[in-house]
Amino acid sequence: MTTKKLWGGRFTGTTDEFVESFTASVHFDSRLGEVDARCSQAHAKTLLDAEILTRTEYDSIIDGLAKIITDIQSGDFPWDSSLEDVHMNIEAKLIESIGEPGRKLHTARSRNDQVASAFKLFLMESCDDLCAALVKLQESLLDKAAAHTHTIMPGFTHLQNAQPITFGHHLMAWFEMFDRDLTRLSDWRHRTNVSPMGSAALAGTSYPIDRSVFQTTMNFESVTRNSLDTVSDRDYVIEFVAVLSTIMMHLSRCAEEVILWISPAFGFITLPDELCTGSSIMPQKKNPDVAELIRGKSGRVMGHLNGLLMLMKGQPLAYNRDNQEDKEAAFDAFDTTFQCVSAMTLLVSGMSPNPMRMLELASQGHPTATDMADWLVRREIAFRSAHEICGKAVALADQRQIELHELSLSELKDLCEVFDETVFACLTLEGSVAARNHVGGTAPEAVAAAIKSGRTRLENQSYSDPT
Repeated sequence: MTTKKLWGGRFTGTTDEFVESFTASVHFDSRLGEVDARCSQAHAKTLLDAEILTRTEYDSIIDGLAKIITDIQSGDFPWDSSLEDVHMNIEAKLIESIGEPGRKLHTARSRNDQVASAFKLFLMESCDDLCAALVKLQESLLDKAAAHTHTIMPGFTHLQNAQPITFGHHLMAWFEMFDRDLTRLSDWRHRTNVSPMGSAALAGTSYPIDRSVFQTTMNFESVTRNSLDTVSDRDYVIEFVAVLSTIMMHLSRCAEEVILWISPAFGFITLPDELCTGSSIMPQKKNPDVAELIRGKSGRVMGHLNGLLMLMKGQPLAYNRDNQEDKEAAFDAFDTTFQCVSAMTLLVSGMSPNPMRMLELASQGHPTATDMADWLVRREIAFRSAHEICGKAVALADQRQIELHELSLSELKDLCEVFDETVFACLTLEGSVAARNHVGGTAPEAVAAAIKSGRTRLENQSYSDPT
């Protein structure tokens, strides 16, 4: 049986079966159902205040939509692909349930401003959920870092031993990455939080509505300023997925380090069995598949960003059906990012560091050479000259196959008469780490202060609209 289209008045023929299937979006945009129904309730309030609806009609619409929301939440709503999208499904069901008042609901609006309103609200609510997940990840990082403010590990540049740092300091670098992500989400939310409703199809509406009614009812901060731009704008989707892509880039970098750290070549950490998988052929294997999947899924989210940019780049104003393609990309990008944040939280909580192995590798490759140069500078040797002297000391240590601190004082004096016994104190890993006791430094005291500051930020910073 063919369902009558709510827009079918000017059509004499029925929609081709393939075209009906090809243009339908309800199989994915039904995810907007609950928020779309809430938006319709707010729009009904606008129509009531404009005296387009009577109180009786308004009450009937509100009750009918409340029943629809309940059915959607329970999974009992009868989605019909012949009605194209989430909006037509809800409106058709409302008309079926309450009759003539339901036919008045679409007054002074279009599906164009309707979908923009629902999609913005859905993404903002998704943003709030993601912020909460990121905070949990950050809390896990703070807890793990607090337990390892004194655990020395090698710090790398170019994946070569560079200088000793603490494991807590390294984890706090991850914390800062995700803290920037939170501020990006907060900034995006503020910019997105403007109400499209009232823009109608593209030119606004001739009905005497007050757009602020819908705005305040749905907790938008303000209303959009140009109806043509409003219904064709998908910047908020692109920007949201851009932030998700940045989060995934950060997660992928962290995952890559987990993968390196768990390998026998590094041996910095172990992961519990429940966070790893095995090999179908090699019984000894314990694979970091969770971290590898996080790394792999980053490309998926970044691909969605590219797809959205290509989707919008050639569209003339105003709305075009191309924009139907934004939903699946945004939904999948959010779902993937949310799952990966949760997965990384499990990895951080579950990882067990191996301090002895970290210390062993941190001592290799002359990591305190810079400290030796700094020692010379404090004795009025120009840094470039000190750099050259220490380079020669490194070459000598390499020639003798020993570490820098194992050179004798006489050997150092042959390179520079300024050297004395006190230089050896700064060549220890502990001394090198302790010397960097300033904001942002790796000294245990500095890391402890950073952890305290991080906890305060999480407690005091509001990353989303409290309403």
